[in-house]
Amino acid sequence: MKTIHSSKFKILFTLFLTLSVIGTQDANAQFWKKKKKEVKKTTTTKKAPPKKKGKSIKSLTKSSKKIEGLFTIYQDTVTGSIKLLVKKKQLDKDFIYFSQIADGVVEAGQFRGAYQGSSVFHVKKYFDKLDFYAPNTSFYFDKKSALSKSSEANISDAVVATAKILASDDKKGEYLIDANGLFLSETFTRVKRPRFPGQSPFSFSLGRFDKYKSKIHAIKNYPENTNVKTEYVYNNPSVLNGGSNAITDGRNVSIKVFHTFMNMPKEDYKPRMDDPRVGYFLTQTNDMTTTNTINYRDMIHRWKLVKKNPDAAISEPVTPITWWIENTTPLKWRETIKEGVLAWNEAFEKAGFKNAMVVKVQPDDADWDAGDVRYNVLRWTSSPNPPFGGYGPSFVNPRTGEILGADIMLEFVHFTNRVFADKLYNDAASNMKLETVEELKNKQLFEKHNPNFCSMGHVMHNNLQLGAAVIQANGGSDLDMEAIKKEGMKSLIMHEVGHTLGLNHNMKASQLFSPAQLADKDFIKGKALTGSVMDYAGINITNDRSKQGQYADMAVGPYDVWAIQFGYTPFKNKTEKNALLNRSTEPELTFGNDADDMRSSSNGIDPRVMIGDLSNDQITYSINRFELVNTMMKKIKTQFTKKGETYEDLRRAYYTLQSQSAIAGGVISRFVGGVYVDRATFGQEGGTQPYTPVSLKDQKRAMTAMKKYIFAPNAFNVPKDVYNYLARQRRGYNFFGRTEDPKINEQILGYQTYVLSHLLHPNTLQRISNSELYGNQYKLSNFMTDLNTMMFKPDVYGSINSFRQNLQAVYTKRLIEMISGRTSGRYNIAARSMAIYNLKNIKTWVSNGTGDLATKAHKNHLKTLITNAMKEIK
Repeated sequence: MKTIHSSKFKILFTLFLTLSVIGTQDANAQFWKKKKKEVKKTTTTKKAPPKKKGKSIKSLTKSSKKIEGLFTIYQDTVTGSIKLLVKKKQLDKDFIYFSQIADGVVEAGQFRGAYQGSSVFHVKKYFDKLDFYAPNTSFYFDKKSALSKSSEANISDAVVATAKILASDDKKGEYLIDANGLFLSETFTRVKRPRFPGQSPFSFSLGRFDKYKSKIHAIKNYPENTNVKTEYVYNNPSVLNGGSNAITDGRNVSIKVFHTFMNMPKEDYKPRMDDPRVGYFLTQTNDMTTTNTINYRDMIHRWKLVKKNPDAAISEPVTPITWWIENTTPLKWRETIKEGVLAWNEAFEKAGFKNAMVVKVQPDDADWDAGDVRYNVLRWTSSPNPPFGGYGPSFVNPRTGEILGADIMLEFVHFTNRVFADKLYNDAASNMKLETVEELKNKQLFEKHNPNFCSMGHVMHNNLQLGAAVIQANGGSDLDMEAIKKEGMKSLIMHEVGHTLGLNHNMKASQLFSPAQLADKDFIKGKALTGSVMDYAGINITNDRSKQGQYADMAVGPYDVWAIQFGYTPFKNKTEKNALLNRSTEPELTFGNDADDMRSSSNGIDPRVMIGDLSNDQITYSINRFELVNTMMKKIKTQFTKKGETYEDLRRAYYTLQSQSAIAGGVISRFVGGVYVDRATFGQEGGTQPYTPVSLKDQKRAMTAMKKYIFAPNAFNVPKDVYNYLARQRRGYNFFGRTEDPKINEQILGYQTYVLSHLLHPNTLQRISNSELYGNQYKLSNFMTDLNTMMFKPDVYGSINSFRQNLQAVYTKRLIEMISGRTSGRYNIAARSMAIYNLKNIKTWVSNGTGDLATKAHKNHLKTLITNAMKEIK
């Protein structure tokens, strides 16, 4: 068996060896044949193929429409895609980018006319790419200083976009790039807002940017600017909140944006530096080479005005500030709007310019639209959810602060009788809790990045609602109604035009006249009722109707004239300018902007810098407003109902009047713990110490007024049968998911809590404590004892009505939150000590068994809350 296997193996091995040898010979033969062929090939000389040429600009744009201008654009006539031509001479040169919302949705924070800001950019070539750089313009280096050589140290410029060069023309010095990535994206401007920490997932938000659906809408090109209008589409197939009925489909939301590239203006404009005594919008820069204590180098925003005749005291400008009334403007308002714009010429004449402001009307057949930055336009809209009543933004050269263009947006609804009654209620209800540290930071972040936001239209709307209610209640005519609307319109236009001239708000200007002067119709006729139309002042209404004069500002104020003089006068020297600025201590020139005002308890310390107030005695003014409301409430049912009509007018009047009481309470509350601020420089004539606490007398006056009109058992009292008629007109299924009955207790508590929240705000209590060290005579211990007494003593031994029960419960919970809640860390030790002291007194007061059953249950509730809270104190 072994022998057989061995023989088979030998045969197989021999066969394998033979095949291997044959295979090797065959392979060698093939190799040498190949070698011979290769040798043969080398002997034949063949021309190298021609080098492949790159595509030319002409070939890449042969199916495109050429749109020449600052940056020439080619738009493909088949696909609509665009390409941008950049010339070699445009490289490393400053340009300005500006964007504006052409149309949007309010829920997304983007609405028609909203300016997105301006920035400097330049284009750099990097091998086969073009980079779009946005240099950091926040810092200034004096070129004479050696430090200027390190001006780029630890400062980040932004590479906004990079595009590959598709083709170039060396002879002409031109580069072609794909521009879809520049304009059909959020490359240059962010439209979709980020979500803040803690923001509800049910809040409205734009979906993902949809590149496929987004498109170029229009291109307009000029020698000095390139304009591209785009439509951005945001897609969210699983949207939770589809927004209001202004949005057709929440899964697909469109925002239209104007993009503008502009040439940098000529370098013949001289920036004017800021002074803290006057209120202008600023381009803020820091001087990194100065040795001064403060290195601010802030430039005010203003137009470039140059006299035709430099030697004349008053001269027309070479180029006036020209405004166009958009052809969408209702005919009945055009003359009033024109008057509001031209009212500023009075101020410019004091600055040396005649006819600085010019007004024209856009023709119906105009070939330009309001989005064209070459035109300053007064525009009208009638939006489903108006974000403003008037809005006057401008855009500037970031290097100098020179204003390059502006618009004014006006909302029709603010000149109708439609009132946002639910908003009035919701605004009050939103004050029922103190914001946490995180919520406060989010709020401050929004306010920091939105310094130009203006609510004057809303303020004017509320003022006109009150004025209309007073006129109607006193049997006024249609002519009276038209007159008050015209006053409101002119006042609003003057305010918004002021913004476009560079002025920011002056919330301290309402101190101009006394209550008696405001009630003298002959004295105030044709005047500004305030020092500046840039305030959010209350409406001028006299309780004695025979003394009623004008309701709003009819001319620019003395501060406005002075501010324009500072910003626009071509001063011959510093002495002239300083002489003008040293007038800042004159009472009519007092100034405080949004960062100084006390509408929010989170900022501001001077009660004179407030909104919704009027006169140099705000406490008396507010008391008069309380009395007006209480008087009108007695007859509200008969004066605001008509046979055959619904109760919407009655409901509107009720909410308008009650909200006025809340506004008056807010004004008065700011005097408690208030500190007057004087920004005069050291040694300036008429100046006082920078910080002076409000007098004990005025703080006590404020407490007495709040006790009577806000917190008393009979505060916000109206005839009981009025509540039965506060019905909304039904519309389809609008009541679905909620009940329509008037929420009176919650509404009144919201108004009371608005005032209480300020009094117990950590900033207020901290300021009371600190100001005791520099003159405040109303000690924290006295204030908190007075407040405690005010909340409980009037009805502690009797039956307590529902308004007071709600108020006492909220007040008690606030004291508890001061010592053990999430926000307790924001209170100082003195405030927490007084909170414990007050809680113990409350527990003693509510331990009596008096009152009806509801009162006994209420007292037991408070006692339980306090007992449990005391157990947690460590």
